[in-house]
Amino acid sequence: MSIALLGDPIVQFCILVVVGTFVSRVMLRHQRAGRLIGQIAFFVCLTVLLLYHGIVPYEPSPPQDSVTLRTFVGFAKIVWWINGAWVLIAFVRLFLIFERKPREGRLLQDLIVGIIYLGAILSIVGDVFSVPIGTLIATSGVFAIILGLALQSTLSDVFSGIALNLGRPYTVGDWIVVDNDIQGRVVETNWRATYLLSGTNDLVVIPNSVLAKTRLTNLSSPDESHGAIVTVRIQPTTQPRVVADVMQNVLISCNSIQKTPEPSVAISSIDEQAIELQLSFRVREISLATAAKNEIYDLLYRHAKAAGLKLAGPPGTITVAAEHAAETVKEQQNPGTPWRLLNNIPLFASLTEDEKEHLATNMQRRTYHKDAVIAEQDARLRALTIVRSGVVSITRREGYRQIELTRLAPGDYFGENGLLMGTGEVGTVRALTFVVTYEIGEDCLAPLLHDRPALAEELGAIMAKRIEAEQHLFANADMLVHGTPVSTLSSRIKHLFQLQQHD
Repeated sequence: MSIALLGDPIVQFCILVVVGTFVSRVMLRHQRAGRLIGQIAFFVCLTVLLLYHGIVPYEPSPPQDSVTLRTFVGFAKIVWWINGAWVLIAFVRLFLIFERKPREGRLLQDLIVGIIYLGAILSIVGDVFSVPIGTLIATSGVFAIILGLALQSTLSDVFSGIALNLGRPYTVGDWIVVDNDIQGRVVETNWRATYLLSGTNDLVVIPNSVLAKTRLTNLSSPDESHGAIVTVRIQPTTQPRVVADVMQNVLISCNSIQKTPEPSVAISSIDEQAIELQLSFRVREISLATAAKNEIYDLLYRHAKAAGLKLAGPPGTITVAAEHAAETVKEQQNPGTPWRLLNNIPLFASLTEDEKEHLATNMQRRTYHKDAVIAEQDARLRALTIVRSGVVSITRREGYRQIELTRLAPGDYFGENGLLMGTGEVGTVRALTFVVTYEIGEDCLAPLLHDRPALAEELGAIMAKRIEAEQHLFANADMLVHGTPVSTLSSRIKHLFQLQQHD
């Protein structure tokens, strides 16, 4: 009796459904891949079972005498079609996950899932209930037209969203600019609209139909790097070639821009008022463009001053002769290059006028050709070196790697590690262009410290602030930074210059 009962197709179907539901929904509910395998196995077993008993789920059923059998066959076909749809949907979602862009593919995923469900429903209607699908579609066409007219705007957004998703002019995370100057980073796309997060942290919602018709620029494609241009006008007091070389040094000394592709300088125009140049460069991503431009403007000022160049006004402006006269008087009153360099260094901000005069008088001028090594890594320099003109690179050797730490421009300095702390240079100092420097040696600074020992305290405080702000340039001074008081630096300076220690 039990064997005959087990041979009944209804009992076998019920057992298979219970076992399949328990395995996929209970045992494998936390394992996505395992649940998919379970669904496939259940679908295959269900297909074999139905075909074994002569039930073809994808064909209309022949007339049955028994009401129970007709109900079972219809129910079994519905279960088969629904599970088939679930398996296909699981494959679609798994494909989009493997593509590693599930958010961008949500529109496409929803569309495919909707088509799968619609196909399953139409198949159930035709194969289970034997309703002519053609007649059903023709009848529903009238309602579809009415519904389409009522939802014309919404449907336009939907189909535009599908077109944008398939064409992929942008993806989530890209920074785009719309034709009407709206710009922001794409944070979400759905059936109706695209959401942008603007630079002011505002959420901008743009209908897909608007995006499909307008011109947009993707600033994140083909890669995240972003190009920018800075225009500068220089008074024509020297040859354009010399001005272009100075502007090239500006780009070489900038730490915020990419070195590849190489930045370029182009002379766009020249007249009796100005030489106009365009400085083109790239940054790693668009969010760094503002910081890079700020650094370039600062370097423009410093390199122009070092080379004796003067910035020109906007086109059409006239330089008043009185302004030239005032500048000439100011230049005559200027005590010289060493003095100007000292005034721009925060390390010596606390010096008196007489102390600055002493340093300026005893500073040593040196020149270095391009690619010349100024100091080797770990070598202790006994002089603080100020860059007068040109570009200097500091690179650190770690095993087989060479890491560029920074680039120095006119007004920057190095060597304070050896002069004030007695440690070696953090990296190799090399001239990237022709470089002019001024040096302040131990024998130049020692008399000032002996005459005014309190200066060691002031230098120690300023050094501590710089070490905290630029730790990558003070790798050998880590022990002096983390939790160590300023007095440690001051004591070290006093020890190096053999000053008397006061408790």
